[in-house]
Amino acid sequence: MIRPLFRTSVLAAALASAACTSPVDEPGSTVPGQCQADDSLVGPQRTDILFLIDNSGSMKEEQAAIAVELPAFIDELKRENGLVQDFRVGVITSSVYQRAIFGDTEQVLSYPTQSGRLQGIPDADGTLRPDADRFLEDEDPELVARFGRLVQQGTSGSGQEAPFEAVRLATVDLASTPIAEGGNAEFFRDGARLLVVVVTDEDDCSSTQRPPPVTLTGDTSHDFCTEQAAKLTSVDEYFRMFNDIDNGRGGTREVIWAAIAPVALADKHPGTFLDESSAPAQVRNVDCPTSYGPGYRHWELAKRFNTNLVNLDSICRPSFRQSLIDIAKVANTSQTLEVMNVPDARLLQVKLERQDGREQTCTTINGGVRYEAASGETPARVFFQGDCVRLPDDKHVSVKLICAT
Repeated sequence: MIRPLFRTSVLAAALASAACTSPVDEPGSTVPGQCQADDSLVGPQRTDILFLIDNSGSMKEEQAAIAVELPAFIDELKRENGLVQDFRVGVITSSVYQRAIFGDTEQVLSYPTQSGRLQGIPDADGTLRPDADRFLEDEDPELVARFGRLVQQGTSGSGQEAPFEAVRLATVDLASTPIAEGGNAEFFRDGARLLVVVVTDEDDCSSTQRPPPVTLTGDTSHDFCTEQAAKLTSVDEYFRMFNDIDNGRGGTREVIWAAIAPVALADKHPGTFLDESSAPAQVRNVDCPTSYGPGYRHWELAKRFNTNLVNLDSICRPSFRQSLIDIAKVANTSQTLEVMNVPDARLLQVKLERQDGREQTCTTINGGVRYEAASGETPARVFFQGDCVRLPDDKHVSVKLICAT
């Protein structure tokens, strides 16, 4: 809630170091002399969560392991990290196409009911009705149970995993098409952030081309998507597209990217080795023995979104509990907030309560936050920066106005 905190004289002194007078006293000022005690500066932080589940033939155990640990993921999301979270969850698969040579015949398969489309939520008995819900709200009393069924997408999907292309289709091509017509429109809320969580044991083989440019064979001693990576749509191009997703308000959507992928357990790096102990010999990732093609493209895209790679973990972990908790922490630690009822950015005061109990004050004057005014249908936003960057273990965030009375 907004509360009057300081008188004009105190405010003027606080602004003096920036060679400013109180905004209230400036000629032609529209800043009110007193704040309304019942106004709200920050509403619930809305996040649309899109899980991409690899549904190729090797993913049964991994899907089940994700389902087991979803309660920890949901609990961490609801822990709020100082702000109220409002989220919903949907699932797509890694199946878009498959181009492969079987014997002497090349076949190109497509997956029209998948290819970025939100998948239906099965009933408790496993029945998937044609009119099944396509996403879950955070207030659903059966959220965890239904989510657990939804992430278990089976193992009959494409063996040529294309998660980047599936996400592009879901968030761009299908984002404005109603669910009843095969799209995802109702899932994406205007102005909401988007958290993408990719779960896969194979590297990305995505291309916007049709048919796809890379052809697979049954020779497991070769990682064709890595060897022919130059034919694929580049990671840089997908990163650009994901940062250009429309937010429904004439701006771009804030995207948070995370992956549980074939990278090393120790340092999260991809690296190829040929496992000749299996028959036939199999390309695998170093320090990730249960994966297949090393996740070079997953590593590259995750690093573009977060240079510290807190958004990436290995698919070879025996449990995904901590992986999912860490992803939820990343989602809870947005570096932007939508705010309202801010008459002048110089009145804005944000306080962060750190894990050690220390309270840090962040303003536009001390450089801790940057304010972006509302434009058209796009609401005003605060950007955390410098020493005021939010941390995953922060206890609380408060946003107030320094008001004159």
